[in-house]
Amino acid sequence: MAEFSQQLKKLDTLREGIDELDSQLVELLAKRNQITTQVGQIKAEAGMPVYVPEREKALIASRRAQAEALGVSPDLTEDLLRRVMRESYHTQNNNYRCVKPDVDNVVVIGGAGALGRVFVSLFERSNYQVSIVEKEDWESGKATARLSVASLVVVAVPINLTEAVIEKLTMLPDDCVLADITSIKAKPLEAMLTVHKGPVVGLHPMFGPDAPGMIKQVVVVCEGRSRDKYAWLIEQMRIWGATIHDSTAQEHDQAMAYIQVMRHFNTFVYGQHLKGEDPNLESLTMFSSPIYRLELAMVGRLFAQSPQLYADIIFNNPDNFALLRRFYERFGLALSLLESGDKKGFVEQFMKVGAWFGDYAKKCLVDSKQMLLKADDGQLLRDK
Repeated sequence: MAEFSQQLKKLDTLREGIDELDSQLVELLAKRNQITTQVGQIKAEAGMPVYVPEREKALIASRRAQAEALGVSPDLTEDLLRRVMRESYHTQNNNYRCVKPDVDNVVVIGGAGALGRVFVSLFERSNYQVSIVEKEDWESGKATARLSVASLVVVAVPINLTEAVIEKLTMLPDDCVLADITSIKAKPLEAMLTVHKGPVVGLHPMFGPDAPGMIKQVVVVCEGRSRDKYAWLIEQMRIWGATIHDSTAQEHDQAMAYIQVMRHFNTFVYGQHLKGEDPNLESLTMFSSPIYRLELAMVGRLFAQSPQLYADIIFNNPDNFALLRRFYERFGLALSLLESGDKKGFVEQFMKVGAWFGDYAKKCLVDSKQMLLKADDGQLLRDK
């Protein structure tokens, strides 16, 4: 009994040491935060981008080497640093350099909406004069007054309203840059080129309104007309931390058919099937592995959002229906293997798909393991 009591005392002493070290870690994070805030101020004054990939890559490599030399897991060190750096980026992005100070009026149509507010905030923090146009402004005449003197107009309305709104923009000055940020590009870009004689560009921010900004986010740019006239806007987004990916509208929409339409429709059907079968969701999560909990979370996430948004994405292009029909047919073929007991055929098809994915499948396995570990560590996939 006395020996056990001594062990408990030793354990308490060690725990006190751990608590002290944890406290020091928090204090160090606070000091680091103070420094990164100053870094952000200097970057804003100098017009430097918040996110510098080369700097981050070099820092991670250096700290991994240091960790290995000290007998600490390099992966753990990298995970911690990336999380800390992600937070520090957001402490740095209070204000940005204004790339084009002579832009007098930025108008965001739909600026009160979720994604519209993100752009309004970014422009305002870059010292642009920003105004928004909403539905009631068209009726009052305020929309025409604001748009007729605009230097840049960003259309940030729901997909089903985008083309109709663009068709109203006949009052824009010839030198005004016209852009849209919807998730489809061909039809809105064509509509903008038709209604406006000046610079036109199609943008697709590859993130949702819950993102705190553009740092490390991808923005697809589809050229419309007079790129030299809207080049400042692209540079401004780089200053905001965005990664720019140039694409044609057709290439973009074709990719979105797989990335958005097929994925969202498949998730919709999965959710619909679960509703029809009516299992107990709590029981499903209790018996689930982390990967299935994550998959179920993504299904639930879809149905927590606007049905109109996803209907617009899926129904927008009839060409998508043919893709979904082919998916349906391949599902039927796969099911026939199961119904006929053709396990050999299933394995053969499995291997063919694996060969098609190639080394990317192995990369996905590694990346998904890391993602699941992080999610589970953060209790994102656990029942509360």
